[in-house]
Amino acid sequence: MAELNTGFYGVLAAVAIGALLLGYLLASVRLKQQLSAVITESGERQQQLTTCQQQLGQLQQQYQLEQEKLQQLRLVEIKLSEQQRYSDATSQRLQQQLTQTLEELKQAQLEYHNLTNRYTRLKTELDERDASHQRELVNFEKQKQSLVEQFKALSNEILDAKAQSLQESSKTSLNAMLSPFQQSIDAFKKEVQDIHHRETTAQGELKKELQSLKELNQQITQEAHQLSTALRGQKKLQGNWGELVLENVLDRSGLQLGKDYQREVSFNTDEGKFRPDAIVYLPQNKHLVIDAKVSLNAYTRYVNAEHEAERAQALKEHVQAIAGRIKELSAKDYFRLPGLNSPDMVFMFIPIESAFVEALKADENLFQQAIENNILVATPTTLLTSLNIVRQLWRYEDQNKHTAALADKAEAVFKKLNSFLGSFEKIKRGLDTAGAAYIAAENQLVSGRGNLVKQVSDFKNLAPAIKAELPQYFVEKAELEIDFIANESEQTPTQPSEFSDD
Repeated sequence: MAELNTGFYGVLAAVAIGALLLGYLLASVRLKQQLSAVITESGERQQQLTTCQQQLGQLQQQYQLEQEKLQQLRLVEIKLSEQQRYSDATSQRLQQQLTQTLEELKQAQLEYHNLTNRYTRLKTELDERDASHQRELVNFEKQKQSLVEQFKALSNEILDAKAQSLQESSKTSLNAMLSPFQQSIDAFKKEVQDIHHRETTAQGELKKELQSLKELNQQITQEAHQLSTALRGQKKLQGNWGELVLENVLDRSGLQLGKDYQREVSFNTDEGKFRPDAIVYLPQNKHLVIDAKVSLNAYTRYVNAEHEAERAQALKEHVQAIAGRIKELSAKDYFRLPGLNSPDMVFMFIPIESAFVEALKADENLFQQAIENNILVATPTTLLTSLNIVRQLWRYEDQNKHTAALADKAEAVFKKLNSFLGSFEKIKRGLDTAGAAYIAAENQLVSGRGNLVKQVSDFKNLAPAIKAELPQYFVEKAELEIDFIANESEQTPTQPSEFSDD
């Protein structure tokens, strides 16, 4: 009986030991499966965290670069605003100058010293404008150079802090993003240089034209005296002489036929048919009317008369012809014609300077009579001066349009960049949140003696059959963390360690 009991208990003990061994084997298999899953998940997290860290660095770098470009565009916008205000002021001064010149023509005596005074004033204004453009170009170059140097310094600091692979990708991205803004700056610089070049060219042209005014006046006067003999008795040629000289003055002024002025445009109204000799176009859809049909028959007889009585009679008829033409032009009311936006003044063109001078000597009230009838008497010299002012007005009108187009383009670029930076700031806030989550997750992996990487490594030591390896970066960082904690514990032996040997 005792032997049976002993055998029974032996079998029972063997069964219990077998059950324990089987349980241990099953637990070991489950432990290996869990360990493999943990290793796989840890590798995926490591790859995700590495990618997120790289993207965070790139976006932070791009954010700093976009801030610099925003500052550059703000400076460009300020410069464009100043240029626009300057151009508007210049255009307004020229409009006032044209009005003042028209008023001066009412009282001028058509003497050469008036042209000399006007040349001096124009030369002074052009010199001041040229100096102003030079100062603006110098300031622009200094500001651009300063921004380039600051940008280079900042780029060097950023590039030195990154790895070589990030340097190459950042350089490519930077060039692609800065190229449109550099093109805008270059376009603005070219436009400023073009404006300066056009001003310099205009100054040279104006000097030449004013120099040629005296020669032109002398030439026309001489030709008129020479032609007066040839025209004796040829009334048709005498009538066309004024229109021929007018056409010559228009050609010399630099204005283009069909674009800046028209010849002999017909207007049909209820009162009849009107055909002024020339209509000059002004900015803002305005016009100047010129008439060249004044008769010079009496003046021709005056020049060719051999006796004083004949000369006196011819001069009297010449004054009457001019006075009669003044009344005829005043009655036509050219400024009321449909399609014309003209002042109530009409230019009455006299092709020979001396013809008007002799008439004024004979009748001093002739000029005042013309003014009272809204007629401005013009000779080749004074008309050419007025047409040069018209050409200057058109030049500044074109410059104002170009400046306005540049300002609109810069404003559009600035608004686009401002919107982009707003979105970029939202991305940065999201990346900051992701960065904080990344640091917290990494601390869970590698910080403290009981970190997850350490525990997984201990699993591997207990299960040599596991062949998978954890990423070296996390393993080394976890070991450094443990070594640091151990060193801290050795330096403070009197304080009990929070982590005891497990």
